[in-house]
Amino acid sequence: MASILDEYEDSLSRSAVLQPGCPSVGIPHSGYVNAQLEKEVPIFTKQRIDFTPSERITSLVVSCNQLCMSLGKDTLLRIDLGKANEPNHVELGRKDDAKVHKMFLDHTGSHLLIALSSTEVLYVNRNGQKVRPLARWKGQLVESVGWNKALGTENSTGPILVGTAQGQIFEAELSASEGGLFGPAPDLYFRPLYVLNEEGGPAPVCSLEAERGPDGRGFVIATTRQRLFQFIGRAAEGAEAQGFSGLFAAYADHPPPFREFPSSLGYSELAFYTPKLRSAPRAFAWMMGDGVLYGALDCGRPDSLLSEERVWEYPEEVGPGASPPLAIVLTQFHFLLLLADRVEAVCTLTGQVVLRDHFLEKFGPLKHMVKDSSTGHLWAYTERAVFRYHVQREARDVWRTYLDMNRFDLAKEYCRERPDCLDTVLAREADFCFRQRRYLESARCYALTQSYFEEIALKFLEARQEEALAEFLQRKLAGLKPAERTQATLLTTWLTELYLSRLGALQGDPEALNLYRETRERFRAFLSSPRHKEWLFASRASIHELLASHGDTEHMVYFAVIMQDYERVVAYHCQHEAYEEALAVLARHRDPQLFYKFSPILIRHIPRQLVDAWIELGSRLDARQLIPALVNYSQGGEAQQVSQAIRYMEFCVNVLGETEQAIHNYLLSLYARGQPASLLAYLEQAGASPHRVHYDLKYALRLCAEHGHHRACVHVYKVLELYEEAVDLALQVDVDLAKQCADLPEEDEELRKKLWLKIARHVVQEEEDVQTAMACLASCPLLKIEDVLPFFPDFVTIDHFKEAICSSLKAYNHHIQELQREMEEATASAQRIRRDLQELRGRYGAVEPQDKCATCDFPLLNRPFYLFLCGHMFHADCLLQAVRPGLPAYKQARLEELQRKLGAAPPPAKGSARVKEAEGGAAAGGPSREQLKADLDELVAAECVYCGELMIRSIDRPFIDPQHYEEEHLSWL
Repeated sequence: MASILDEYEDSLSRSAVLQPGCPSVGIPHSGYVNAQLEKEVPIFTKQRIDFTPSERITSLVVSCNQLCMSLGKDTLLRIDLGKANEPNHVELGRKDDAKVHKMFLDHTGSHLLIALSSTEVLYVNRNGQKVRPLARWKGQLVESVGWNKALGTENSTGPILVGTAQGQIFEAELSASEGGLFGPAPDLYFRPLYVLNEEGGPAPVCSLEAERGPDGRGFVIATTRQRLFQFIGRAAEGAEAQGFSGLFAAYADHPPPFREFPSSLGYSELAFYTPKLRSAPRAFAWMMGDGVLYGALDCGRPDSLLSEERVWEYPEEVGPGASPPLAIVLTQFHFLLLLADRVEAVCTLTGQVVLRDHFLEKFGPLKHMVKDSSTGHLWAYTERAVFRYHVQREARDVWRTYLDMNRFDLAKEYCRERPDCLDTVLAREADFCFRQRRYLESARCYALTQSYFEEIALKFLEARQEEALAEFLQRKLAGLKPAERTQATLLTTWLTELYLSRLGALQGDPEALNLYRETRERFRAFLSSPRHKEWLFASRASIHELLASHGDTEHMVYFAVIMQDYERVVAYHCQHEAYEEALAVLARHRDPQLFYKFSPILIRHIPRQLVDAWIELGSRLDARQLIPALVNYSQGGEAQQVSQAIRYMEFCVNVLGETEQAIHNYLLSLYARGQPASLLAYLEQAGASPHRVHYDLKYALRLCAEHGHHRACVHVYKVLELYEEAVDLALQVDVDLAKQCADLPEEDEELRKKLWLKIARHVVQEEEDVQTAMACLASCPLLKIEDVLPFFPDFVTIDHFKEAICSSLKAYNHHIQELQREMEEATASAQRIRRDLQELRGRYGAVEPQDKCATCDFPLLNRPFYLFLCGHMFHADCLLQAVRPGLPAYKQARLEELQRKLGAAPPPAKGSARVKEAEGGAAAGGPSREQLKADLDELVAAECVYCGELMIRSIDRPFIDPQHYEEEHLSWL
């Protein structure tokens, strides 16, 4: 196992367990406790692979979980790390002394290039066993390959870049297809693009990396021993749009930008850090003679990819003159340098060496180190051993480094899932902002920490930063839980006091007008904030008291509106005699209870507008609740006051169709006092039925009598059906009105006659108008001259009644003649009836032998039968069966009783014995057999069952008895 330095272990093995609510231990300004429950696992853990090579290892590459190593000079070992127990050996088939110079494996783990010291290159595909030489590449000592991550697949590499020891950069493409003996070669093309130079001429291309940015631009970074070149541009349009020729063509006339360092190792190596496979790289590290140049990669910059560049210089024991680094790999926050006897890890954030991992001498010197980007594992090897490094939770303590660098945003990003660490970062950031006098930012950070509330508040008060304190309080208020009502009340009250004090200090100062307006808008935003609405509502009483103590009526109304405390708003407007504004609030929010409460005040000042608002609300208001306001308003008796009350009551009755008696009674009282002309019209419209009117008849009668409205009283008497009182009162007003009342009791002739006699007496005795009295006789047929004569005085001559007396005598004579004619018609009818009865006694009917019963269709003469005048004939038992269902229950009982008695009576005897028996039975007091048969015939044979009333009553009976319907239905199937 790896020997990890104790100092690095100690620095990275600390952990924190979250314990909210406890006093801070080890972490200032927080409410968390540090507790190390188990030993922290180191970030870099080394493991030796259980593998002993048969020959010395000359080269090793790993990509996409595929490991390839060359053993000796002629053996290739391939291992799928997912199936490590199934290694694959491939013989290169070389007979010369050529050695493996370098191997290159693409990002998919499918395409392997083997560069030989004899300037030849071999190609092996993961899915094949055949080693194929690349003829077009011959003569070039390959030092580096830039794979195409955007277009490369398992079958094709796409356009790739190849760097040689002669400083040339070629573009090539490889295909894995095998077409047999005469099939196409794997190298589809191989053409030169560019030559890299240093001061002494062409220099070996030590590293090549090709990437494509999100905007479609291409990037190529190439390194020599002392220089790092950048090629940036867009691909050419046309057939070669996917290649790199267009990118390099842009630098045909001028060299690309580069970085140069004076020292040289004789080689260099470039490493990229890519978070995910096929994503854009984020960081780089270039190992060269002067040290390691590392930084970030920004594909959005137009001129250079490199940003935030820093150089880590080699210590004295490392470098060109001492122990030179052999390889470099880059992780998220470290780069690892491979030396002959150890591995050193350097933090890219601080530049400090955090790991020195020495290897035992028995394994021999280290050769190279590579990284598998797909798994993040690091691989190092000697000629006799292979080692693997696991990288675990590399970012665990990065937040501390960023925190020490005052890069708080990054520190928070890397401890989001660790609340104790996040609290520490926020507290440190808040303190930093406070020292920098950025008080608002400090307040926002303090509000997110577990720091003591009183301590922070006092800190801002001592600095006289009320605005920052308000920001701190608002943030704390937003983070409270629903159960923390006491804290919410405290915070909302304190915030209100701060704002009111600030506004009071700024008000009246013309130089601070803009600041006053800004503070007022912030205060209103606080009062109307949906996030604070629940707490403000719970504290509304104390806030109103504060507003009142400061005399800030403007914000008192504003806050009441927000809290929907419209009662307070309306009361404020009424108190300041702003009645129209009060009515506007009522009309806007349409709360019936507020209308009921404030209508008595508003109707005294703006009656017409208030009534308009009532009418607009319509049925949402209960008119009964508004009657007290109308009564108080209309007590003055002025026409305008009464007219507004009548207008609303008429709307309720005529439009809303109100039937409440109180409303109709009040409308009657208003009519009686203010609009008598409308009173009678309203009563007549209400109708003459006492059960359909909605007002109180007795109240209406008393009201009309008090105000002397006699015609209205007469109408009420008529509705009450008190016709005598109606006629008596109508005679005081108009005789014609009395005549109309006298004709109302149409079904009671005696009462009508009595009422007309009252009218006649009044006309004769009070008005002494004989002609009018005679007109009464003509108007009422119930009155006769003899009924009216007693009312006339004795000195009246008969000439006035001559015509009436003659008419009466003629009427009597006509009546007598009518009676005589009716008597003669009755006598003639009686004679005809006697004659018909004599004829009926002699009628008979004939029955033929072939006649059949109308019910059962059997011969009629086989059994006793009945014959009806209509011609229908029935057997006695058939007729009985047909008649029984249609008889009432009591007749059915009587029928059963007669049948029982007939069955119990002795059979009839012959001759004189029969007569004697009948006489004996009659003498015994019981009905005779003949009498029973007569009663039975009267019950059963009173009329034909087919032609009589029984058939008419059975018209609604179904043809088939419901009880036998199912049986009848099945019989037809």
